[in-house]
Amino acid sequence: MTTLDPRRAPDGPADVSVGAARGRTWRDVVRDYVALTKPRIIELLLVTTFPVMFLAQRGIPPVWLIVATLVGGTLAAASANVLNCYLDRDIDAQMNRTSNRPLVTGTISPRASLVFGGVLGVASVLWLGLLVNWISAWLGLAAIALYVVFYTMILKRRTSQNIVWGGVAGCVPVLIGWSAVTGSVSWEALILFLVVFFWTPPHYWPLSMRFREDYAAAGVPMLPVVAEDVAVGRKIVGYAWVTVLTSLALVPVAPMGWIYTVVAVVSGALFVVESHRLLGRARRGVAGPALGAMRLFHYSISYLTLLFLGVAVDPLLHLPLPL
Repeated sequence: MTTLDPRRAPDGPADVSVGAARGRTWRDVVRDYVALTKPRIIELLLVTTFPVMFLAQRGIPPVWLIVATLVGGTLAAASANVLNCYLDRDIDAQMNRTSNRPLVTGTISPRASLVFGGVLGVASVLWLGLLVNWISAWLGLAAIALYVVFYTMILKRRTSQNIVWGGVAGCVPVLIGWSAVTGSVSWEALILFLVVFFWTPPHYWPLSMRFREDYAAAGVPMLPVVAEDVAVGRKIVGYAWVTVLTSLALVPVAPMGWIYTVVAVVSGALFVVESHRLLGRARRGVAGPALGAMRLFHYSISYLTLLFLGVAVDPLLHLPLPL
């Protein structure tokens, strides 16, 4: 049974001014609340929202719509991440990688974080509904529910496939970006949704391999905790291949031109090669940092960024492929 860090503020009426008692400034408080929203994850989600709007518009969408959609998406992602921190504060205390989060150190109380996450969620739905459209708003609410309930509460602590199906929440921003422009969801958006879905395991499992001991100590059955590196490597390779092939399906459906096609092929080939390199090291018995899991993790971010940059630029500088 895990125990909470004793430094954490109690979840009750007395947890009102931990920060003030420690002489913290308002900047410290703001920094801690921002940390709860996991800004780096939000950045990655926006990388998939913003470019899709250009493809849906087949040009540059109205600036106000871009800003409104990105703000609403940021609020929704922030809400999901804050509520995730609230629910996972016990296991965060057991992991070195997350042991400095505000709910673990006690600089923010559980009650305050719960209220903060709830307010962000309500604000995101109202913002998207009133300033963008209600389809985007309900998709934002669905993303929050999928991440908080489906992934964090149901899957994360129960199955090694948690990140596969729980990763659906991270795919929804694609649909939000598309629906913000068109007021609907089409095949192009669904293909990009699937790209992010298949990309998530080969992105997250390498990180889980690097921090296997952390997840094991916290009792979280990530695939690298319950399976050998070779088995994990094989699955990573499989998902990488499917990700790249799915990205190429957008070419005839959208249709896309030379810019996207070249970016998808080149960056995708490197993604597959890096996945095979990880599997090769695992087969040779390499372990620990030498396995190169973090190399694949970091490149997977670059791959997704480049691919969606191609999604945005291709309709602006469209160079049609020969029929």
